[in-house]
Amino acid sequence: MPAFAIFFPIEIAIATTAIVHLANNFFKLALVGNMADFKTVLKFALPASIMAIIGAFLLNYFANIQPIAEYKLAGKTFTITAVKLVIATLLAIFAILELSPHFEKLGFHPRYIPLGGALSGFFGGLSGQQGALRSAFLIRAGLKKESFIGTSVVSAVIVDIARLMVYGVTFFSKNLAVLQDQIGIGLVTAATLTAFLGSFIGSRLIKKITMRTIQIIVGLLLLLVSLAMAVGLI
Repeated sequence: MPAFAIFFPIEIAIATTAIVHLANNFFKLALVGNMADFKTVLKFALPASIMAIIGAFLLNYFANIQPIAEYKLAGKTFTITAVKLVIATLLAIFAILELSPHFEKLGFHPRYIPLGGALSGFFGGLSGQQGALRSAFLIRAGLKKESFIGTSVVSAVIVDIARLMVYGVTFFSKNLAVLQDQIGIGLVTAATLTAFLGSFIGSRLIKKITMRTIQIIVGLLLLLVSLAMAVGLI
């Protein structure tokens, strides 16, 4: 999402990123979807999809609030808006969670899986950030590693479809010209192909890699982006 936010309004960046996520998740579905535990998927994804719709509508609400402030820097005008502040705050929170070794070890009892689905879906619909919470609530569901990944992918597909239905009505129907004028289709295509490549490589290294280094890099980048977004530079 941060890369798309450079070219599009925040709400359009989130919605456009959702397309890439869904396409990538469909690709991962073909790779690991058969490993999913569908009993767990039902417990998690049903509340997640409902709350994703609510979160997506809330994003639309914040996007329609008038700008809070404007300022000029180096001859350019920058705008601080409610939607930027909300998304920047959430990005910073999730970045801190990514960087925290304690959160990496955090796990919730399986009885909280529906609650985890609701929270993950809500923040997924509002900001696109859903993976960290999804993992925290599924990690102790008693699933094998491959089944955990498959369950996560199937749940992510369901949430992406739910939120994209709202984005389609609230954003894409009104901003199709913006996407076309700024070469949006090319960006989405390039991002999707890159995501496919990453998923393919990841599926081959699933038993060999550690994610800690990637988490640190992603967390630091998200903190920088959230700061730039909060002050209106993005």
